[in-house]
Amino acid sequence: MDKKSYNTIVIGSRLAGTSVLFSILDVLASVGRDWEMLHGLPAQVPLFQVSLRTIDGALYWDVNGRKITPDGMLTEAPEPDLVIVSELHLDPNGGLPEELRPIADWLSEAHARGVIVTSVCSGAVLLGAAGLLDGKEATTHWGFADMLGRNFPQVKVCRERILVPAGEGHRVVTAGGASAWADLMLYLIGRFAGTDEARRIAKVYLIDPHHQGQLPYASLASGRQHDDQQIAEVQVWAAQNYHTPRPVAAMADLAKMTERGFLRRFRKATGQAPADYVQTLRIEEAKQLLETTAMPIEEISAEIGYSEPSSFRSAFRKRVGISASAYRKKWQALAPVTS
Repeated sequence: MDKKSYNTIVIGSRLAGTSVLFSILDVLASVGRDWEMLHGLPAQVPLFQVSLRTIDGALYWDVNGRKITPDGMLTEAPEPDLVIVSELHLDPNGGLPEELRPIADWLSEAHARGVIVTSVCSGAVLLGAAGLLDGKEATTHWGFADMLGRNFPQVKVCRERILVPAGEGHRVVTAGGASAWADLMLYLIGRFAGTDEARRIAKVYLIDPHHQGQLPYASLASGRQHDDQQIAEVQVWAAQNYHTPRPVAAMADLAKMTERGFLRRFRKATGQAPADYVQTLRIEEAKQLLETTAMPIEEISAEIGYSEPSSFRSAFRKRVGISASAYRKKWQALAPVTS
């Protein structure tokens, strides 16, 4: 696009929170203005003409009880160049609420007219319902990755990534967890205003891109709900005994099944192989120990059932995206300061 400004719509709804919506509105409105103000320079022509829109334009109370007054309806002129769907308060074990269906339909039609459509966090589910992610890679908050994949199996869900531009001309862009709104803003500012402007905005707002992806933040053991009571009982046992030798064989014995039959039934119920499930439990326990204790990594490795520290280190990096020592440093920085 070669134009002086881009009409940008941020979509609000009763199920959207306030902080991300207004952070996006504020940051995009500041492009060409705030850096200049801080340095005594004249303001530039606003690059993004940003407005908050809803399906009907009516005042509403958001999911946190805040009264929100939109700027207008989605269908009002002028046609947007860019649309941003913020995070939504959804049931990760459900589907798209019917009240959001008209927005999904509007997104589908807008994209067909050439509009760039983007999302933050669980907003990707709305893009999925609009059919904009079929056959494409996409990301969302780690807690909604299973929901996105379950409801829209044609989507290749990249749960570890923070930002995924996809499709012809990258006219669909999804961002991960709620704080990934900042990564999306820097991407869009860099795309339309240039890298230098993106750097300036990052410095103004003290934004640090999530270069390590989502894995250091994700709870690996979120799991999916199921009704298989026998497998549920085995999962309870595994949560207390994952450190024992040959836990999968012990789980099959507990379920009174052959290992092969147990593997099939466990995968059907949980979506994971039993060995992967056990390793997930071990890594989650390791994360807790790294966050809350000074226990040496070699001792943590043995505590959770790894006979070789090198095997633990490799498994940890693969599943969490950073080394065990880097993970400890990252999260223990949040520990209370004591005198």
